[in-house]
Amino acid sequence: MKRRNFLAGLGPLAIAPMAAYSNVKNASAENQQYIEVLKYKLPHGSNKGRVEKYYADAAIPALNKLGIKDIGVFKIMYGPNDPTLLVIIPHDDMDSVMTYRDRLLEDDNYRKAGSDYLESTMDNPAYIRIERGLMKAFKNMPKLVSPKESMGDQRILEMRIYESHNYLKGQRKISMFNEGGEIKVFKDTGLQPVFFGETLFGELVPNLTYMVVFKDMADRDLKWNVFGKSPGWNAIKNLEQYKDTVSNITDIIMKPASCSQI
Repeated sequence: MKRRNFLAGLGPLAIAPMAAYSNVKNASAENQQYIEVLKYKLPHGSNKGRVEKYYADAAIPALNKLGIKDIGVFKIMYGPNDPTLLVIIPHDDMDSVMTYRDRLLEDDNYRKAGSDYLESTMDNPAYIRIERGLMKAFKNMPKLVSPKESMGDQRILEMRIYESHNYLKGQRKISMFNEGGEIKVFKDTGLQPVFFGETLFGELVPNLTYMVVFKDMADRDLKWNVFGKSPGWNAIKNLEQYKDTVSNITDIIMKPASCSQI
């Protein structure tokens, strides 16, 4: 049976899923960005700089041309031991997430500038593998905020991943940041967040991930100390509804590459 005849035979039942899809699409048409995380496992030796060069020379200019701004490229100071490059790409909608790689390939300048990366050979790869994840920004901080202009070239960035042992507990921890006021406490105590996101696809789910920026390690230690002693944090940290919401924390300290826009 042809598809349109089949749907016609269903009558109202055929319309219901389409209406539901439309409602979901409208509900998701908020101002919350989608934040893509790319973790590159790099080869050892002189080849490990090729991915960074690709972003500097080809990917970032081409992404900016598509309207995708504030691309982050980071070298890990404290975290995984293997050579790793972390890339953050914020998207204003899911269409951008799904289509930008094909749109990049339509740009001849991008393909030429990125040829070493795009056409690397099996016996001389630019990278070993990529781990790709996607987050949705929190409603109380719906867009990534780049600190590059305000914090300078010596800045460091800290990314924390809060895992939860089940989905409901993970949602309660997200609520602690939004409705519970933890994002506000961050800002009131001098912590400068770059983004907060709920991981939709990726490793270690369910989890939320956020990034904060500091002038240097001394600034980091000082500001976390202020946060830990603040009345705002101490008023919410032991509330019953937020207990046992985090089962594990991964902490990564990074330096931005020279091409990074975050």
